[in-house]
Amino acid sequence: MLRPTLARAFFAAAATVAVAAGTLTAPAPAVAANTLTMRGADVSSVQRAIDLGAPYYDASGVARDPLDILKALGVNYVRLRVWNNPASGYNNKAKVLAYAKTVKAKGLSLLIDFHYSDTWADPGKQYKPAAWAGHGISALQTDVYNYTYDVCNSLKAQGTTPDSVQIGNEINVGMLWNDGKVVNNDFTNLSLLLKSGYNATKACNSGTKVIIHTADADSDANMRWFYDGITAKGVTWDITGLSYYCFWHGSLTNLYNVIVDARTRYGKPVSIMETAYPFTAANADSQANAVSSSTPCSGYAATWAGQATEFTHVQNTARNAGAIGVFYWEPTWYAVAGNGWDPANINGTGDEWDNMAIFNWTGHINPNVVWTP
Repeated sequence: MLRPTLARAFFAAAATVAVAAGTLTAPAPAVAANTLTMRGADVSSVQRAIDLGAPYYDASGVARDPLDILKALGVNYVRLRVWNNPASGYNNKAKVLAYAKTVKAKGLSLLIDFHYSDTWADPGKQYKPAAWAGHGISALQTDVYNYTYDVCNSLKAQGTTPDSVQIGNEINVGMLWNDGKVVNNDFTNLSLLLKSGYNATKACNSGTKVIIHTADADSDANMRWFYDGITAKGVTWDITGLSYYCFWHGSLTNLYNVIVDARTRYGKPVSIMETAYPFTAANADSQANAVSSSTPCSGYAATWAGQATEFTHVQNTARNAGAIGVFYWEPTWYAVAGNGWDPANINGTGDEWDNMAIFNWTGHINPNVVWTP
């Protein structure tokens, strides 16, 4: 999830009408009738919630497995983050392997999101895992290869081969800092790490799609800077991944233009790997919410109706721009005591996302939220 301190400048919008409503006329390459084939949900926190006894209720008020509820709403893809050695004991390899069996048993596709860290990795922080702390770029290439291959191959061995993987999470200026950080426009070290992750994934299973994910839906210039930079260094990937949160990344018109440019410029499918919107401005616990406005984006109140409409409009925009997927970030992470934000203090911290889940504070689903092809 992106948590920037400042929004960056946005380029002038080219599209001019009703992007959100799904009737767009923008000066962009024509897009054939398109469907969203990756209708995803990142439910990385749900194992802990279930272990703590958190209930999940469908629109009829019936307690069900949260994956069954999401699948009935149109989800066909599950994203799980993996941290190397988190203090919480959750989101590590063992937990991901266990939950991957549940995901696949439900007939859902599986995406593994490698953070290459023991904790959160996003545009503002890309901490090396403690075990790699003293490693330079040469050793880190080996680390990334071996770790990626090990997780992928372990999943494959138990019959849950990942359908796609992310080599890094929101790596706007690199990963595994400082060795893999892009400094003075030099993408050399980052490119070496990305190639290691790509090669390991393909060695595990050639059919697994490799996603390179940034939070650069805010600016076409930022998007080009990053993906041009890695392209110039010979990096290969299968799907371009972007995060889009309207309160951090600007208008749907801008999103449309960035998707179209990324899709046509690099000749690869584009997917929105993260999006979300609040259903209330209130807070369910002692942890301040990441977003607390009653109207975070113009035209969308922080209500169940506003949340559902905004998500529908993101999907419409992505679809019209030719994207293949949209993932909701942590729709199941409602406030549950003991399932905190900080992996180093999971019991003692609250949830910054409790108003952004699509389940309310008693575990009841927002019945208006749907994923549509």
